[in-house]
Amino acid sequence: MKKNMKFVSILLTAVLAVGATAVAASADEDAVFKIGAIGPMTGGAAQYGLAVVNAAELAVKEINENGGMNGYQVEYQKQDDEHDAEKAVNAYNALKDWGMQILDGTTTSAPCIAVAEKTAADNMFQITPSGSAVDCVAHDNVFRVCFADPDQGIASADYMADNGIGTKIGVIYDSSDVYSSGIEAKFVEEAGAKGLDVYEPQAFTADSKTDFSAQLQNISNAGCDVVFLPIYYSEASIILTQADKMGFAPKFFGCDGLDGILSMENFDVSLAEGVMLLTPFAADAEDELTQNFVKNYQEAYGEIPNQFAADSYDAIYAIKAAIEDQNVTPDMEVSDICEALKTGITNITFAGLTSDEITWAASGEPTKAPKAVVIQDGTYVSVE
Repeated sequence: MKKNMKFVSILLTAVLAVGATAVAASADEDAVFKIGAIGPMTGGAAQYGLAVVNAAELAVKEINENGGMNGYQVEYQKQDDEHDAEKAVNAYNALKDWGMQILDGTTTSAPCIAVAEKTAADNMFQITPSGSAVDCVAHDNVFRVCFADPDQGIASADYMADNGIGTKIGVIYDSSDVYSSGIEAKFVEEAGAKGLDVYEPQAFTADSKTDFSAQLQNISNAGCDVVFLPIYYSEASIILTQADKMGFAPKFFGCDGLDGILSMENFDVSLAEGVMLLTPFAADAEDELTQNFVKNYQEAYGEIPNQFAADSYDAIYAIKAAIEDQNVTPDMEVSDICEALKTGITNITFAGLTSDEITWAASGEPTKAPKAVVIQDGTYVSVE
């Protein structure tokens, strides 16, 4: 009897082991990566946020159709932060409750800095497509696709100097915004080093961004033939309109914040004719990756994608490359995924929409080459 009982016990243990293995295999098959995105989908910066969340959605769809990330499918969810730091934190908490493991976001700098404090505390991997303030990547779990503000200021001054863009440069910037003031400070410093003639920068704040007549008049009186605008497209559209009304027609030059101006409602895009900006993405590029992305994005969302969309699309594919470099699986703890991706992203050399070759340092900063575009007939056209 004891021998029979022992046999039954062994048999039962074996059956349970097989059952447990089957359950584990089933769980592995059902496991998915959960990636969230945050951006201003409503409000004054919606052109940026919608581009980011839409492009991420498109990338996830393509990846799932082609076998997923490291063989696993991806679930995706997006949240609106209205370009507000407190709402961005609320959006992050909502995504965390959903089970998010990796964050693509946030889109703009101030919300990104606020959310980065939370992802750092949770040790969750975060890659921001477009959060360009220096402090966006202050923590070692946060990386970015875009250029940092100082880099944009330096690159803009270098481009103007190297290509003879104007003889005297005016600057209009938002002193209350970390993005705008960060670019302005480095631009002025680098312009001085390059021997450019820069007129005293003209500031405005979030409370005074509807009337730029005084700043424009000062710059016009100073004889500036170029105006540098390290600002967002909504304020730039007002500046272009007011400059036109006063008959002031310098060359306007901006950074990635101007991207989106052509999609603004009730803005006469002819006023943006000839505006230049530095951007890592040009929708008219003839390479196959860009052409397919632009075609698919237009079909899905009814408009030509901007730089913010390209940055976010690259962010999702960079996550995929880092996951596969480190053989990450979705059953891992969030912190373990983060540690693996921190290593993976610094290992890879990534070819995407915003550069043929992107590498990342452990500091979170990307290395890639900027491009210049000019607005012609309502579209962005590559300068080179």
